[in-house]
Amino acid sequence: MNYRSNRVSNLIRDELSMLIKRELEFPKAIATVTEVQVTKKLDEAKVMVSVLPSTEAAGVLGILSGARNRLQHLLMKKLNIKPMPHICFEIDRGPENAAAVEKLLIDDNNK
Repeated sequence: MNYRSNRVSNLIRDELSMLIKRELEFPKAIATVTEVQVTKKLDEAKVMVSVLPSTEAAGVLGILSGARNRLQHLLMKKLNIKPMPHICFEIDRGPENAAAVEKLLIDDNNK
């Protein structure tokens, strides 16, 4: 990733995290933006979201996808980036997988 796309990724991650906290409500879950990956052409941004509890991931993804156009518009107003990358949301299973591995290691040490 080059310098500009790295900076744009960080900007989008920070602003989008605040927008999601302020604009959206998830009734049974907590959603956190963990990473944003922007293409070199700055035309697309893949937003990775961690959801707790993980059983609510589909519902949170539905809410985020439904609010994507509004969030995209608010991002364009807040950030002066041309072109503004088209955002798409994906669930980040990394923290969930790390917790499962840690549990296995703890169980293995207790035997």
